[in-house]
Amino acid sequence: MQALRKTISSPAHSSSLIEFYCNDSHHQLFKPEKMASTSVLLSKTILASVVLLATVCACTAVSPHAAGLSEDFYDKSCPQAASIVDAYVTKFLEKDRNFAGAFNRLQFHDCWVGGCDGSVLLNSTETNQAEREAHVNFGLRGVAEIDEIKAGLEHFCPGVVSCADILILAARDATAKVGGPTWSVALGRRDGVNSSALMADTNLPFPVLNFSGLVANFAAKGFGAREMITLSGAHTIGQSHCNGILPHLYNFTGRDDANDTDPAMDKNFAVFLKKLCPQGNRTNTIFIDSTANTFDRAYYKNVLQGKGIFITDSTLITNPVGKKVVTKFSKPGSSFFTEFAAGMVKMGNLGVLTGTEGEIRKTCQFVN
Repeated sequence: MQALRKTISSPAHSSSLIEFYCNDSHHQLFKPEKMASTSVLLSKTILASVVLLATVCACTAVSPHAAGLSEDFYDKSCPQAASIVDAYVTKFLEKDRNFAGAFNRLQFHDCWVGGCDGSVLLNSTETNQAEREAHVNFGLRGVAEIDEIKAGLEHFCPGVVSCADILILAARDATAKVGGPTWSVALGRRDGVNSSALMADTNLPFPVLNFSGLVANFAAKGFGAREMITLSGAHTIGQSHCNGILPHLYNFTGRDDANDTDPAMDKNFAVFLKKLCPQGNRTNTIFIDSTANTFDRAYYKNVLQGKGIFITDSTLITNPVGKKVVTKFSKPGSSFFTEFAAGMVKMGNLGVLTGTEGEIRKTCQFVN
């Protein structure tokens, strides 16, 4: 009975039930004269307990998706929505495989600022500087491509699919198509009508943050240090303008010295980057990973070798816990892919608008 009790008593309420039937003297299950007749009763009791346990677990299971979202949200209103997005993403990747990084970045930069409401796609107006104009959003790509997907969806399902949901689907599909993990996407987000450059610069992490700064930034959104390191793995795909890399190469400690490079950076790698990003050049573009068109673990290997592009990359191994996670993720068979997928699902739940909140934009760059 001890073995039996251990097998089926994980949740506390189930344990209490089993203990009651096994030990309560009123049932007298184990009196010698009743052993034969009670064996069947015991079996039925255990079966009933297991069924009850399964029912309770099913009822109390926590959904990984935010309230108001569901995986079948468009099944009736636009059943072809996911396949249309997928087809467009395929088209864009055939043209430029590095768009995978752009779509990943769009999801992060959207969700981190006021929630996943498509606000990062909005244009500035005469009276408002939108998120895309923020310093931290310098060189953001993929906005026109998302609008093209939206136009395709409007042709088949006008006024139904939000730009916010398109971003989430595109990031997932693009990641999977370049070798990364896939994950279940719940839909039903609506589009926000506000977009602020100041909010973007206030919420998004600048590429010069140290480890504690990154931890604090992610903690403000409900993410732990390990999740921060996991989502930093998005830098395994994509490209960057030199704008975010210059502080890593020049004037690293504020001495106003062109040779003041991060000492943790591999020296030969620093020389290589300086050729691609001369001092003062903000607009040249470079890949941010040695295999930038493939989602893999090379990013973590590069960081361990002193070849992180941004300060926020190299700083991951300045902390013992961070270095341990980076080392683990750099090895085959690690849980990086699984944890990255979970992180993207969690991110997609941030600040969503559902029901009658917000709107469904006709075009992604303008409010209705």
